[in-house]
Amino acid sequence: MTIRNRRAHYPRKEGFSLDMFTEEELKQIHFSTLEVLWQEGMHVNSKEAMDIFEDGGAVVDRSEGKVRIHPYMVEEAIRSAPSTIILAGRNPKYDCVLDGSRVSFTTFGAGVSVIDPESGELRDSTKDDVGKTALLADYLEGVDVYSHAVTARDCPSSSVDLHEAEAFLTSTSKHCQHIDLTCGENAKKYIEMAATIVGGMDELRKRPIISALTCPQSPLQLHKESCDIIIEFARAGLPMNVLSMAMSGATSPVTIAGTLVVHNAEVLSGIVLSQLACKGAPVIYGSSTTTFDLQYATAPVGSPELGICNAGVAALARYYMLPSYVAGS
Repeated sequence: MTIRNRRAHYPRKEGFSLDMFTEEELKQIHFSTLEVLWQEGMHVNSKEAMDIFEDGGAVVDRSEGKVRIHPYMVEEAIRSAPSTIILAGRNPKYDCVLDGSRVSFTTFGAGVSVIDPESGELRDSTKDDVGKTALLADYLEGVDVYSHAVTARDCPSSSVDLHEAEAFLTSTSKHCQHIDLTCGENAKKYIEMAATIVGGMDELRKRPIISALTCPQSPLQLHKESCDIIIEFARAGLPMNVLSMAMSGATSPVTIAGTLVVHNAEVLSGIVLSQLACKGAPVIYGSSTTTFDLQYATAPVGSPELGICNAGVAALARYYMLPSYVAGS
């Protein structure tokens, strides 16, 4: 009988994976990102965010609306952001843990039209549709987290995000991630809605039944609404998904590695802002980055290039030991 002792280091693959880059190549993307954030900087049009960046050590040029972020600030933000996040469900059996290489699934949106199940006609989506998609997601075992799949186009634009929140928070007991908050003030109200459900802010921090997603504007911009939402969620101690939507060949370089540098700079700038607003605030490294179809002038979500970008994003998130979120179909 042959003795087969345990290996000291034996990496395993328990499923399909795509290794886009070596560790050294990931380091080069990281170093290039630090250079971009310091030499080029981010355009920021939020006075409060500029103040936070400046107090944290960044060089702020208010006349240009430019924030140059020191490399040490980025490194500190990565270290202080938690590697494990629990996206709590209103029902604890639906709690979703994000860490390492765990894979979970969420609905995505936000669609603006639906095929009416009774008439078969294509029509604008409504608040009632939001609630029904949440109810369906609540039933489906394969859905771990609910992001509102459609928009409430029958509600006023000033409060549509809050109407959507009311619809899905009352229709599912799984964790809810709002992907279309319109401003910091409505983000605060969304948080208050969730706190009311669980019995106060202290309880919500212990069991965050909600999170939010916000997108920097490519290339290399943090607009006011995005900054305000990041700040509100950081101070509340609730998970925030900072998601870049760079387009290779349009708002970012045509190469995948070059696109990931721009993507990385946008996401890390949001993470730095979050950690400066509240050190240790939970953040998710997000991506809906894809290619730009030069022939049809579209951003084909679900294209092979999006999958390639996603593999690179997931590798970068693991490199930083941060939970990741990638979009696609």
